[in-house]
Amino acid sequence: MTIIDAHVHLYMPEASLAPQTWAEARGEAHWATLVTRRRKDGTPVQGFSSVDELLRDMDIAGVERSVLLGWYWENHATCVEQNRFYAACLKAHPERLLAFATVHTGAGAEVLDEVRRARDAGFCGIGELSPHAQHISLGDANWRALLKLAGELRLPVNLHVTDPRSRPYPGRVDTPLSDFIAMAREFPATKFILAHWGGGLAFDAENRALTNVYYDTAASPLLYGPEVWIKAPRGRVLFGTDYPLVLYPRTTPDADFVGLLREAQLAGAETGIFGENARQLLPLR
Repeated sequence: MTIIDAHVHLYMPEASLAPQTWAEARGEAHWATLVTRRRKDGTPVQGFSSVDELLRDMDIAGVERSVLLGWYWENHATCVEQNRFYAACLKAHPERLLAFATVHTGAGAEVLDEVRRARDAGFCGIGELSPHAQHISLGDANWRALLKLAGELRLPVNLHVTDPRSRPYPGRVDTPLSDFIAMAREFPATKFILAHWGGGLAFDAENRALTNVYYDTAASPLLYGPEVWIKAPRGRVLFGTDYPLVLYPRTTPDADFVGLLREAQLAGAETGIFGENARQLLPLR
């Protein structure tokens, strides 16, 4: 079975070494709040990994390929910085890594040029974005132009979604579920991947008619029980860990791929979730 992790994050070495200092220099306070959080016992919520560490952990778990997702940065310059970092990762490891471009539509028309540059560099999607966290109106002309271009270029768009029933935590941003349904309906030619089981939308039978909407399983054990693996719409769920987020803090202090793979397999997840669904959706090289 070919395993593809469709939701992985890596950060520039400088960001991983000193996240707070790096973020302050770039005006990325929201990211810093999220990645420097600690649990009640003092252990970090978020891990940081190098490219070599990522590849090592993939090998341990038998993950063939990982999709590097960007972040919902608050500044265009940070988006460009991460895209250039990912381009170098793709060039160095074309058989193991894929990448999505990150953008901020506050950059105006430049954002469309950045998407085209990323596509030409081998990127196969856009995201993880969060207009709600990036302070972007869904009616913004540049945001709408981005979603239209994504459909034209056949680049899926990964969007962060927060379950409205989830517990509060530092940096949590509400993302009304109706906004994602409206986007999917307005841009039927664009494929959307709603992260984190779509904040629960994956389990809503009424919205399964939206055939341009897919879901990933990022951070699943921190949000839902193992029963969710058999409640999802067949053919439209992508395995994703949110690596290097620590998913099983009580038993495994470090980020890995093994735990979530084991949970999904024991729960009887549809086999397509582990790789075939991603192969059908993503323009893999």
